[in-house]
Amino acid sequence: MKGFRVHVAISFVALAMLLAAVLLDAGTSRGQSKRDAKPVVREPGLKRVLKSSNEPASPAKRNALLSTELNWTFGGKPQRGWYLYKPLISRLLNTKNDVASDSFASALARWQKKSGLMPSGVLDEETLYVMIAVWQDARLKDRSPAQPSQLLTAPISDFYDPTRAEELRQVERETYAAYKRMVSAAIANKSLGLARGAKVELTPGEKYLKIISAFRSREYQDKLRRESPNSGSAGLAVNSPHFTGRALDLYVGGEPVDTRDSNRAVQVETRVYQWLVQNADRFGFRPYCYEPWHWEYVGRNKQGRRL
Repeated sequence: MKGFRVHVAISFVALAMLLAAVLLDAGTSRGQSKRDAKPVVREPGLKRVLKSSNEPASPAKRNALLSTELNWTFGGKPQRGWYLYKPLISRLLNTKNDVASDSFASALARWQKKSGLMPSGVLDEETLYVMIAVWQDARLKDRSPAQPSQLLTAPISDFYDPTRAEELRQVERETYAAYKRMVSAAIANKSLGLARGAKVELTPGEKYLKIISAFRSREYQDKLRRESPNSGSAGLAVNSPHFTGRALDLYVGGEPVDTRDSNRAVQVETRVYQWLVQNADRFGFRPYCYEPWHWEYVGRNKQGRRL
């Protein structure tokens, strides 16, 4: 009888130890420390990116995920992913490779190292904000309002809206000359399929690259802000570059100036927009990354090279 009790006691202790081990393992898998945890990240379509703690996602896989899932803010507006900026990012990295490729990750790592960032090859929030700072820094610096003598009234044929009032068709003189040179170059590029008139100009029926908006007075800008109170600083700036007459909103597809992601997604995929990303700088124009249609004339530097 005594031996039976000892056997039962040993069996009970073994069972308790086994149960404790199971509970400890379960608790560890649910309550890992932040340092050791391997988050379960899912791509659209619920595909697991990190299948286990022993299978970390490659930079290419993380870029594929972050391009649509990264949460960040711009101008006080929540943003999701950076897919809308792929043409600008590709130009900055000097690569034509897909964002989900190892080649893209390698090009990104080289740019990160050059920019003083950890060369992870992953386009995370920190890297994205550095890129945005580069684009923003390249924009028009002097936003002094244009004087009447600096402006000319462009013909209605250059505008997207054939009924646009004369006072809303003013453009700074150097900017207009650069715009006409850029349009001529775009027309000469047959891959864009732009309708050409008798001269090297866009036909009245061609919408792409027509001017939507140019010079705006402060009073007119204030009117636009009153009409769109939710636009925020990203959409309608208080100190707008349009005051200078050197900012042009150009038609690049979709709804002309609609900042919804669905509309911008259409615009950044058009051949005309992608041509501008690659070529506008040759004519002195720089982009406003948040608005695919917005381009600012920054001119040339003292050596005569385009900025």
